[in-house]
Amino acid sequence: MRDVLHDGPGPPRRSFLTYAGGLAAAGALSACSMGPQSTNDVGGGGRDRTLTAVIGYGNDGSWDPTQTASAFSMAADNHLYEGLLDTDPVSRKPYPALATALPADPAATTWRFSLRAGARFHDGTPVTADDVVFTFDRVLDPAAHTLAGGFFTSWLEGVRAVGSRTVELDLKFPFPEGLSRLTLAKVMPRHVFSRPGAWDDAIRGLAVGSGPYRQSAHHPKSNTAFEAFSGYNGPRPAAFRTMNWLTVVDAASRVARVSGSVPGAQIADNIPYAAVDRLRSGGLTVAGASGMNNLFLMFNTARKPFDDIRVRQALHYAIDTEKMVQVALKGHGLPATSFLDEGNPAHRRAGTVYGHDPARAKALLRAAGVRDLDVELLAVNVSWIVDCLPTVKASWDAVGVRTTLAPQETTAVFTKLDQRRDYQVVAAASNPNQFGLDADLILRYNYGPANLWMGYTRWAGNPVARRLFAAMDRATRELDPAKKKTMIQECVDVVAEQAVLYPVVHNELLTAWDPRRLTGVRAQPYPGVNLLRAKWL
Repeated sequence: MRDVLHDGPGPPRRSFLTYAGGLAAAGALSACSMGPQSTNDVGGGGRDRTLTAVIGYGNDGSWDPTQTASAFSMAADNHLYEGLLDTDPVSRKPYPALATALPADPAATTWRFSLRAGARFHDGTPVTADDVVFTFDRVLDPAAHTLAGGFFTSWLEGVRAVGSRTVELDLKFPFPEGLSRLTLAKVMPRHVFSRPGAWDDAIRGLAVGSGPYRQSAHHPKSNTAFEAFSGYNGPRPAAFRTMNWLTVVDAASRVARVSGSVPGAQIADNIPYAAVDRLRSGGLTVAGASGMNNLFLMFNTARKPFDDIRVRQALHYAIDTEKMVQVALKGHGLPATSFLDEGNPAHRRAGTVYGHDPARAKALLRAAGVRDLDVELLAVNVSWIVDCLPTVKASWDAVGVRTTLAPQETTAVFTKLDQRRDYQVVAAASNPNQFGLDADLILRYNYGPANLWMGYTRWAGNPVARRLFAAMDRATRELDPAKKKTMIQECVDVVAEQAVLYPVVHNELLTAWDPRRLTGVRAQPYPGVNLLRAKWL
């Protein structure tokens, strides 16, 4: 999906196509052939056969690592690119990738990194310190409005080369949490992406990294293919000669692919809850992981009556979240008790928790002077979100809010928002755990004065919002872990009370794979798959 998303000055027109977009295939993919389009396993038999994965999200979002929040392309980028450091997909602990070691003192305000000798990009050119500086300059450039910039600009002053293979990062203040964020700055070749039009090509699918796999074909709305990069000399080499990742948004088709009812696949993410028993009875492993994955509501606060906090709160109180968890999620989720999921180390129950309370919802609507409200709920068509929508409609109808459901392709929903078209309420899926686990990062993903999501809500200029952003900055700079946690929780209380963009439920994500063919697979609590430790049996 996009699964995901800054106020203004907002990014240029292409920016939400950054997050979920629907763009045509790249015209010319450096170091990559477009090949014949195929959605089948095209590998031969034996250990050299193609690993086929089924991804439940579109591959037509942006492939620019500095911008994307596309589940498909972010998962792919972890195989195609490297950061100075990368992180384990489950524990999220950092390990050296392009860099040779972690800094000796994570609390220092200067971090020095040496690059791995012999590291090369997929077109054969060496990775240099200039490429690292080029990448971070892009991320930190306020005019570029990169999504990644929101995770760095608050604490990172700049990056400089101090040799052909050595760089130094200057921090504004000690920020040990920044180490795990370095994976979000995938190092990109300057000679490729500094040419005119290259960032547009990156959005459309141009991918040239130094990772263990190179992109060999890319067909938006169909599949993306990979092959092992023979020039890779890093810590996690490719275990598969070739991979073919299919984009299959339809849940039934995804299950059919991995269960062998049609030409098969060895692994699939975003498994529908109703299919678990069937897949397990067929010999597949189905494992789940809980985290920040959530269905959220986002309100257009520039449109009455959604500028009134009482209306936003009323629509949250009206939803029968327990029914949603049991009926739509088959028990694989929890009603939101905070912006953060209950497994997050910084979680505590927020000051405002939206239990199912229709009487309170009606009272809030009356207090706001709202009668005969008609709502069109614009929603993404991610399968589990669609399953949840009838509960939302029934709940809102029950408190006198006439509700029309309007599920559409994720690309279509956010293209409309990117074009600043009018809307009332959006329901979509989000998972900031794609970027990391720390609460500061998770808040900044959705909230901030230069955040795309806040641009869509038209809320960034609100006085409450400005006070929230200032409090978030103070929390980021706080060195005492206990004080920082308390300050973050206070920010979360504001987010909960305001309910401008807020989760309804947090749900478990399920991954299925064939244990007779694959080993080393772990379910992760965010969309996509990570196959850097997987291999054939």
